[in-house]
Amino acid sequence: MDGKRLERTTDDKWVGGVCGGLGRYFEIDPTIVRLIFIVAFFGFGTGLLVYLVLWFVMPRAA
Repeated sequence: MDGKRLERTTDDKWVGGVCGGLGRYFEIDPTIVRLIFIVAFFGFGTGLLVYLVLWFVMPRAA
């Protein structure tokens, strides 16, 4: 195990830290993750729902 954990960030967040946490976990820029959620929201209508579920499920970073 490489010690990576999927958790919300407290330092790189706009709303709940979900995109910052996903960006840190997958080692990509959180802005790209935010753009994916925006496209999913406007293109498919699911971005907000997925974000809210992840906000509830993902633990906050210590």
